[in-house]
Amino acid sequence: MSATITLLIADDQALVRGALAALLNLEPDLAVVAEVGRGDEVLAAVREHRPQVALLDVEMPGMDGIAVAEQLRRECPDCRILMVTTFGRPGYLRRAIDAGASGFVVKDTPARELADAVRRVHMGLRAVDPTLATETLATGSSPLTAREREVLRAASGGAATGVIARTLHLSEGTVRNHLSSAIGKTGTTTRAEAVKAAERLGWL
Repeated sequence: MSATITLLIADDQALVRGALAALLNLEPDLAVVAEVGRGDEVLAAVREHRPQVALLDVEMPGMDGIAVAEQLRRECPDCRILMVTTFGRPGYLRRAIDAGASGFVVKDTPARELADAVRRVHMGLRAVDPTLATETLATGSSPLTAREREVLRAASGGAATGVIARTLHLSEGTVRNHLSSAIGKTGTTTRAEAVKAAERLGWL
């Protein structure tokens, strides 16, 4: 039997986190050594428990999974990263891989396939949901700049232009320009539609 692969699971939903841990612990060569519910708790837990693979959700409080992946790549490069998320969006996949993740699967992946994905990532190989990989190739890279993404995120709650400007320390004209550019790039007609389109594609 091969040596046991140690795992950390980061997911803000306790039931999902527990279910993933229970399923993976059934595998004779896998052992979950840490569980956290916030993105900003991952680094400390990795440093304490030294898991070989971290399974990260994308959307978590404190810090999102893609930002966590970037942090781990810098601070704990020996820990491999597998994104396991409800949101199988093309833009998320590309951003996660760019951030340092070796794999990306959705939460309804069968248990055996998830375990195999963990093993592949541990070996230094890629493990990517094939349907999502195809969609990502078809969709292409996000055309939004970092500032346009920031402005769209700030606009997602329906805040007025002036509020967004003050929050991001920009002029109202600059905010309007970024919103206009984002609307054009998403092929929409309003900022609300632009936010929805960018979220659907995983560009935010």
